[in-house]
Amino acid sequence: MSHSIGPGLRAQWRRLTALPGGKWLFSMVLGRYVPYTGSIGAIILQLEPGLCVVSLRDRRYVRNHLGSIHAMALANLGEMVTGLALMNSLPDKARGILTGFSVDYLKKARGRLTAECRCEIPVDNTEREYELSGEIRDAQGDTVSIARAHWLVGPEKAG
Repeated sequence: MSHSIGPGLRAQWRRLTALPGGKWLFSMVLGRYVPYTGSIGAIILQLEPGLCVVSLRDRRYVRNHLGSIHAMALANLGEMVTGLALMNSLPDKARGILTGFSVDYLKKARGRLTAECRCEIPVDNTEREYELSGEIRDAQGDTVSIARAHWLVGPEKAG
């Protein structure tokens, strides 16, 4: 990532969510831009600086052989929610990259899931590491997984 996506991400969110089906449309456009993230078919429900909420529907495509949502689909969802919360918060001329990631699996994940991440909003593009947590809950409100992501934020590269 060589340039800041924060301002563009915020502008696209505002533009597309003003349309009928805009959250779905934004989610699909994001999935085309970041194909692996888009592979799970999650829908962004809320996106503002310092906050992201994402929903994942339980379907065969994201399941494992045990009849629950696959561990890597949960990890993908955790990376997505932490990344969007932070990237959407970046000021002009700042960029970020994932430098470390871990996931705790607490309960079999079944049914519709909701992932949420709240983070500190970077005030400038000074190089700094942010440790974020994305909590993934099932429809009953039980935490099924917690993702911990280390993101390095710094100035965008010239050119």
